[in-house]
Amino acid sequence: MVRPRMVLFGDSITEQSFRPGGWGAALADTYSRKADVVVRGYGGYNTRWALFLLHQIFPLVGIAPPLATTVFFGANDAALLGRTGERQHVPVAEYKENLKKIDCSKSMLIVLITPPPIDEDGRERFARSLYGEEARKLPERTNEMAGVYASQCIELAREMNIHCIDIWSKMQETAGWQKLYLSDGLHLTPEGNAVVHKEVVQTLRSVGLKAEEMPYDFPHHSRIDGSCPEKAFQ
Repeated sequence: MVRPRMVLFGDSITEQSFRPGGWGAALADTYSRKADVVVRGYGGYNTRWALFLLHQIFPLVGIAPPLATTVFFGANDAALLGRTGERQHVPVAEYKENLKKIDCSKSMLIVLITPPPIDEDGRERFARSLYGEEARKLPERTNEMAGVYASQCIELAREMNIHCIDIWSKMQETAGWQKLYLSDGLHLTPEGNAVVHKEVVQTLRSVGLKAEEMPYDFPHHSRIDGSCPEKAFQ
């Protein structure tokens, strides 16, 4: 039996998801021996740049498509024009169209994840911790703009009848989300990672991908007879 794959495709929030306390590592643990969780996270990338990677990450021939793929972009696309992150900016209409192009296989489950909320004060504190008084005076991202991109992600999912996790709204339901869920105003704390993990698992379970019901790739040790182990592998 070939173990199915789940691909996590996104920017730095996905790239960092296998760090201690990360949502990707937690997902790999949830689906241990049931599916291989493969991280394809690229720090700093926007959806425009992500399109150049599609045929390498999702080859059209020679390998079966993933069982499921999370697509978690938008934090960089939403960088503001005229600010320090300008080169990462992608207009919101193009962002939506790029997400549509990433749905490159009709046989795999696609789960879109909106960009997370932005804590502008947290971003400023982080910049000052790095650059002191030389830190930029104006925010390179705002929560309002992140919400605009999140709404387009949600709208596209609705139009294409695919799943979407509105992490932008979900996190803001909790008082004190700014410091609880975000380490630097953008990237996730262990608690923020836990929210993403919970939402991803709930979405996967809703379409029947329940870890406890998925088969092992090889027999559980309890099924192996010590005196005749080959029987378990026939």
